[in-house]
Amino acid sequence: MSKKLKIKQKTEAYVSTTNACKLCKPLGACIAFRGIEGTVPFLHGSQGCATYMRRYIISHFREPIDIASSSLSEKHAVYGGGPNLKKGILNVMDKYGAKVVGIATTCLTETIGDDVTGFLKEFKEEFGDRELPTLLNVSTPSYSGTHMEGFHATVRAVIDQLAIESPPTPPLKGGEATVNLLPGLVSPADIRYLKEVLDDFNHPGIILPDISETLDGPAQMDYEKIPEGGTPIAAIQSMGHSSATIEFGQVLQRSGNSGGQLLAERCGVPLYALGMPIGLRECDRFFDALEEVSGCATPRKHELERGRLVDAYVDSHKYLFGKRVVVYGEEDLCVGLTAFLAEIGMKIVLCSSGGNSGHFAEAIHAVTSDIVTEPPIIKEGFDFYEIAEEIESLNPDMLIGTSKGYSIAKQHQIPLIRVGFPIHDRFGGQRMLHLGYRGTQNLLDRIVNAIIEKKQTDSPVGYGYL
Repeated sequence: MSKKLKIKQKTEAYVSTTNACKLCKPLGACIAFRGIEGTVPFLHGSQGCATYMRRYIISHFREPIDIASSSLSEKHAVYGGGPNLKKGILNVMDKYGAKVVGIATTCLTETIGDDVTGFLKEFKEEFGDRELPTLLNVSTPSYSGTHMEGFHATVRAVIDQLAIESPPTPPLKGGEATVNLLPGLVSPADIRYLKEVLDDFNHPGIILPDISETLDGPAQMDYEKIPEGGTPIAAIQSMGHSSATIEFGQVLQRSGNSGGQLLAERCGVPLYALGMPIGLRECDRFFDALEEVSGCATPRKHELERGRLVDAYVDSHKYLFGKRVVVYGEEDLCVGLTAFLAEIGMKIVLCSSGGNSGHFAEAIHAVTSDIVTEPPIIKEGFDFYEIAEEIESLNPDMLIGTSKGYSIAKQHQIPLIRVGFPIHDRFGGQRMLHLGYRGTQNLLDRIVNAIIEKKQTDSPVGYGYL
């Protein structure tokens, strides 16, 4: 065999994604659209995309969700999906009476180059004699990012199209200045908690998106095609008049594509860019920002919650110190969890995400460099096959992340603390509180109890008192 032929045969091994540690971009868009009042999410693509996303969302939130689709087939991949998009919007108008249709693109329509903005302009011209819903659109091909990037892209697009491109100038309610709060993809319970905090500061706020009722509503006698709740359109249109924006996400801020940054650049709304408020330090920063924005001191109720959390840190130290933990999932949630775990003395051995922003490692170092002496291994663009391989040499005591890591936890016979989205194999994922002193306390209790339960299970005598 010639030397030249040998060189040709020395190629890099093919690497594929096996069980991705992320979900697709338009799925995040559907969740974000669901948090806007009167909105029906609409996917411009094949029917299978909508079915897949409904399955994921329903199994986590335990709520019905309709996602409309332009239902493209092979023919439309050749001739374009404009006619189907227009027919689909008309169907949504007739069957749902939607005030808003939130249109997200998929891989197929992005690949064939459908001009969705142009199609919507044509739609408004063709059916201008009818009372049309507000049409919002966002570009979300799955091959360009994760569900979190789709979520954030949707929030930014909604702000761009409603608060900036055609903002009305209504007087704010009672002449009071509001604060915009952009929390990211957190649970309905987290959103309800944030509303409570704003009420306690006696300061009006606009939370975008608001899934507190639309994805965790009460039982109804009759099925509601579009559930009550969500951020009102008028409130979104007034966001450019707010006194400040508070936005969670250290990786998001480093990406330069956030809704808060857009409001700051185009409307001059001051931006408080914070990490996810999990753990003492990040929660303190959130409450400090609220004090500055509102001009009020932190209410006594929250000071007491902080004090109880400090006491719990002390009480739990003997169980947690030095325990080895792997954190995985959405980038900004991983950063928030890592900041908290470093505070309580756990040894974070691996931080991994399917996201590939290029800012993950920087954000992790920012929240750990002044606490830990040995930084964790940080991997972005990782899948669960790679996480499982990495864990073999790390000997962790615990995993923290979504349900998708269960098989790894079972293989290694270690606890899995389920957080974030999706949680498919446990009940109540939509009511799981992560944020604030209260959410941190809940998370701390779950971690300590999982360690105690593991010790009891492994012990030949069981230990009735620990």
